[in-house]
Amino acid sequence: MDGTAEQPTQAEPPQITRRWDGDALFRTLVVLTGISVLIVLGAIITVMVTGGWKAFSTFGPSFFVTAIWNPVTQHFGAVAPVFGTLASSFLGLVIAVPLAFGTAFWLTALAPPAISSVIGMAVQLLAAVPSIIFGMWGFFVLVPVMAHYVQPTARHMFGHVPVLSALVSGAPFGTGLLTAGLVLAVMVVPSITAVMRDVFVSMPTVLRESAYGLGATRWEVMRQVVLPWSRQGVVGGIVLGMGRAMGETMAVTFVIGDSNHIGWSLFAPANTIASLIALEFPESPAGSLKLSSLMALGAILMAISFVTLWVSRIFLARGEARAGKRS
Repeated sequence: MDGTAEQPTQAEPPQITRRWDGDALFRTLVVLTGISVLIVLGAIITVMVTGGWKAFSTFGPSFFVTAIWNPVTQHFGAVAPVFGTLASSFLGLVIAVPLAFGTAFWLTALAPPAISSVIGMAVQLLAAVPSIIFGMWGFFVLVPVMAHYVQPTARHMFGHVPVLSALVSGAPFGTGLLTAGLVLAVMVVPSITAVMRDVFVSMPTVLRESAYGLGATRWEVMRQVVLPWSRQGVVGGIVLGMGRAMGETMAVTFVIGDSNHIGWSLFAPANTIASLIALEFPESPAGSLKLSSLMALGAILMAISFVTLWVSRIFLARGEARAGKRS
């Protein structure tokens, strides 16, 4: 022993093996997916605006306030198809939303479980039916009913009323805004019902049972419990149905009448942006003013969709703010 303490050897740091970082890869994929959606949406908007720029520059602001669509004189306006799109979509939603909400509430709160599951599956299958099937059904079934029964009866009952007479005027052809609205209602009811049903199913059962325990009626439960809790889902389902109604092409083309005029009658033939593009696009030469006008109509349809979505979000935010103040 030489009297000197033996210094302990310093241990080498352990080697850290890098493991495969799945979270980083997943985060990267999600970010790229979101960016790709924005890129595709921006590309679609760019194509529509650049394609319709010739019409915008030729007609100027008059393109948005003119109802004339005359390929012979090369004079085009967007008012008639925009009016047809908004009117038919509005009629379809007015008919579809109460039916969808009532069906979803019945399936989740009133119907027996066995019946609810069968009808719920049928509703989801109905939402997957191609739109052209609805158009053929509307043309061969709904149009004759409207022409032979609905419009003559409406004219007989309301034809002498000063205000309502304008809404039921016109020849009983069966095609028109109301027929298109009915077909759109049948088309969008399954989609809205499926969304609302999923929202109502996810609602905690204790909320509904507590309201019934306090003596609330079914109407009070629906108005004061179900609707406030499921407001976002209900609005989402309505917006989904509205988007399909405004962008529907073939089903509306079968039954709306193909007329580029504005008529205040519910039975007046009209056109929508989507149906006009479907009918006129094959006959539009490349680089023509007509093709540019159709592209401009596509850009206007996208703008209308964005505005309606933005307005719905504003109303939803205001409703949530009022609910927060009350609570």
